[in-house]
Amino acid sequence: MPLYSYKCTECGNAFDITQSLSDATLSECPLCGGKLRKLFGTVGVSFNGSGFYSTDSKSGSSGSSGGAKS
Repeated sequence: MPLYSYKCTECGNAFDITQSLSDATLSECPLCGGKLRKLFGTVGVSFNGSGFYSTDSKSGSSGSSGGAKS
């Protein structure tokens, strides 16, 4: 289940909560009853290994159009 971050616009209370994708977004601060705002952070992605460059998936012949050369 995903972890969501929220911050209250009234009191500044910030917290993380695990919710199902089908759960409704929280809208009320549990401390003061103020309006909550969902926070979005960056997602860390790491590409390791080969296959991430256009030259990695091509064969050794360059510029071949399938025709015979003279």
